[in-house]
This record gives sequence, C-alpha cells and structure tokens, in this order.
Amino acid sequence: MLHLYVVRHGQTEWNVEKRSQGRLDSSLTEKGINDAVLLGEWLDDTEFSQIISSPSLRTMETAKLIKGGRQIPLSTDERLMEIHLGPWQGMTESEIKEKFPEEFDLYWNQPDAYVTKLGETFADVKNRLALFLDDLEKNIPDGNVLIVTHGVVIKTLYLLCRGASIREIWNPPYIDGTSLTIVEISEDQRKLVAEASLEHRK
Repeated sequence: MLHLYVVRHGQTEWNVEKRSQGRLDSSLTEKGINDAVLLGEWLDDTEFSQIISSPSLRTMETAKLIKGGRQIPLSTDERLMEIHLGPWQGMTESEIKEKFPEEFDLYWNQPDAYVTKLGETFADVKNRLALFLDDLEKNIPDGNVLIVTHGVVIKTLYLLCRGASIREIWNPPYIDGTSLTIVEISEDQRKLVAEASLEHRK
C-alpha cells in the first residue's frame, strides 16, 4: 500500500502580503521556516522512500527543512508546480480584483468557468496532477512518499480523490502553510486519511 504525505510549502513573504505567487517565488518567513522544522520533527519516525517536490524555491526550501539530516532522496517534478496565474503573478489580491474583476470573480466563485489566455485553468492543473499520480502509482506500489507542493495543487488532489468537479475546489478545508494531507492508495483507490492537518504546530 502506498501512502502519500502531501505538504504545502511554508508561509512566504508574499503569502503575508496576499500577493499571488504562481510560478514566481518569495522567501519563507521565519514562521514558515519554523513550521517546516516542526513538521520534520513530527514526521521523524516516518520512513520515507523518497521526497518529491515542486521545483519552486519555496517548496524546495520547505522540503529540505522537513528532511533535515535524514538521508532521503529528493527530486522535483514540474507537474507539482502551482497553477500558472499569468499576469496576476506578483500582484496583490486587491490589485487583481481591480484590474481583472470578471476573471477574479470566476476564479473564486465559478472556478469551472475560469479561463485565461496567459496562464492555466484548474482543468490544466487537474490533468497534469492526474498524470503525476498515475505515474507514481505505477512506479511506487508501496511505502511512504513525501510530496511538497502548493495550495491549488493540494485542492486539486482532493477533487481527484473524491471524484469531485472543479466547481468544488474551494470547499473546505483551507490548506495552510505546512499543512499535512495523507492519501492512502491501494488497488486504484485513493483515500484521504488526513486532511490539512496542523497537529505538528500545536
């Protein structure tokens, strides 16, 4: 049986500023660093065959902090990158709402109808994540794998596990920095056994 331990990167400076990151990057805050270290300590007794991270700097830094001094192979996969937000990247939420009011409304209130010419749709993210999961299941039938990725990717993972539609992507839970989601995979079934857990921060 395969268990995926899926983590969102730690809090970044742009998270605090409510600035969209997408494929751009900003540094982890002190809180983001501390939370990642705490998660690494909380997972210290869990043996991982490997760590797969989005290649973004914030996820790689988070992955290395969780890994600590343990000898676990760490690789990257572009299919784990955050949704490409085109011209929104680097802009604050209020700036996006002002300059792209219709798209902003669709993004949050009708995600299945959200379209963009210069970035990705939620369907694009869903398709690439589905391929990633299929490849993972074929190549790693059992054990524990740590995956470090982004908020929209984890939200999309929930949809794939539940067989839900894109319009449900913003349903709870909220995916906080360093939150842990655990997926159990066996016989082509994907079961969420922990959702956005923050036990390590208590």
